[in-house]
Amino acid sequence: MTQRRSLLTIVLCCCPLLIPNVWAQTVQVINLEGHSTAITAAQIANLPRVTVSVVDHDKAARFEGVMLASVLSMAGIELADTLRGPRMTEVLQVTAADGYKVSFALAEVDPAFAVREIILADKRDGKPLDAREGPFRIVAPGDKRPARWIRQVIELKVAVVK
Repeated sequence: MTQRRSLLTIVLCCCPLLIPNVWAQTVQVINLEGHSTAITAAQIANLPRVTVSVVDHDKAARFEGVMLASVLSMAGIELADTLRGPRMTEVLQVTAADGYKVSFALAEVDPAFAVREIILADKRDGKPLDAREGPFRIVAPGDKRPARWIRQVIELKVAVVK
């Protein structure tokens, strides 16, 4: 009985340490109706890959990941021809693990509207993002300042600006 209690104590003490890793490997995508879809790192890895060469804090860097639009589409967020009229007021709010938030007009991430490729990166210079940046980071080439290049992304939420 004592041995069982000890094992149970160890398991219960270690579980909280494992939970952040599980959550860190997913991105929650929330649509206008509030429906949430968890997209895993494995699902993201199976999407078509994109590499962008940028300057990040005065240093050349090469980020690899997937188009943000692909992640949204995987969660059922419709883009392209459906994004018109009243939907042009929709924004994408991106949230980091520390609560930092940034927004993009939904049209900015849609390849049918924008020339640039905003990506959800999981690699920098050929290596997985470190704990300070990853496991996922937004990279938005074309922004003059990287204030929206949010690190440790945990949530993508579509909302309407009124």
